[in-house]
Amino acid sequence: METIKIKEEFLNQAVMLSRGAEVLPGGIEELAIKLQKSKEENKPLRIKLGMDPSRPDLHLGHTVVLRKIKQFQDFGHKIILIVGGATAMIGDPSGKSDTRPSLTKEQVDSNAKTYFEQISKVIDVNKAEICNNADWLYNLTFPDMLKLASKITVAQLMTRDDFAKRYAENKPIAVHEFFYPLMQAYDSVVIDADIELGGTDQRFNTLLGREIQSAYGKKYPQMVMLLPLLEGTDGIVKMSKSFPEHCISLTDSPKDMYGKLMSISDGLIVKYFALLTDISNEELNSIEEKLKTENPRDLKMKLAFTITEMYCGRTAAKEAEENFVKVVQNKEIPDDIPEIKITEDITLIDFISNFDKSLSRSDIKRLAASGALKINSEKQTNPAYLITNSMIPVIVQYGKRKYIKGV
Repeated sequence: METIKIKEEFLNQAVMLSRGAEVLPGGIEELAIKLQKSKEENKPLRIKLGMDPSRPDLHLGHTVVLRKIKQFQDFGHKIILIVGGATAMIGDPSGKSDTRPSLTKEQVDSNAKTYFEQISKVIDVNKAEICNNADWLYNLTFPDMLKLASKITVAQLMTRDDFAKRYAENKPIAVHEFFYPLMQAYDSVVIDADIELGGTDQRFNTLLGREIQSAYGKKYPQMVMLLPLLEGTDGIVKMSKSFPEHCISLTDSPKDMYGKLMSISDGLIVKYFALLTDISNEELNSIEEKLKTENPRDLKMKLAFTITEMYCGRTAAKEAEENFVKVVQNKEIPDDIPEIKITEDITLIDFISNFDKSLSRSDIKRLAASGALKINSEKQTNPAYLITNSMIPVIVQYGKRKYIKGV
């Protein structure tokens, strides 16, 4: 990119947009130049975000990159949301130790239905350009695919950490997995992306987009902005629907969202504030100082309220906070427990699984083993414990915040 004098206005914008992100290849300065040229040419930047609908709902981890792309939208740039109708059928191998199971077109379409309702909680989808990469990837001819594949070598593909690790461990790598990063990169060619956003696990894929754009003739290929991956509530594993006990979904009820946020490890408080809220750098520094002397619980309550309010509204956040104080802190039983009619004797595991379809029988057994099941406030470690008609009414608690009343 040619030498250009950068105005302070665009340096400040670049600094703001880069908060918490890694900007490649030229960092804040190159981003500022892109922003300035966009203004001078009256041509909004095209900001790309691809999302594979491999599961039906989004979680707070997804909002890290969604909130970042919303900042670009607020500055007047065009955001392009790509539903990975084609790529989701392969499944992104990034960070995976095994080949991912392929999804059918019907599964992908079904999962995508709820995406934009959830995404609209973060960005203005009416001002976004929304497309499905199946619209162009399905139309590629075999010669087109050969041309695309010729732009990268096997040696380059094998520099990806996950592929290299699997190869070293003699684990299989299916040929179709090599096409995933190529397909994602080709998306950048089709939509003429100026900047692509993604998590840090997308480094190879997004940088390949630059290379493929250059190979197809784009003079100034896309920059890449990588956002940190958000750990789940355990503070160890990346937030994922594969680990529902540590995942906070945008479709969670206000009470569940608030309660799960209160369960995060103390070491995540600052990171959650930084990545999931609009807190200023000064406030963030203040929270770091308060953690040295104050009860982390109080800061978690501020965090839980702030995020629950963002996605569920202020009234719901207040009710969720009051419920948490009553049920968890004061160990009281909530008033609005769902009631289930018991017509015959039933085991504890059947009673819970019949009511809560989100839990597998293995999940319930793990709750029992960890002491997280209670009958009338008494711990019950035997999931096969029999609930009889003579016990009615009975209150069953599973986990910290969930109750069912048998009547």
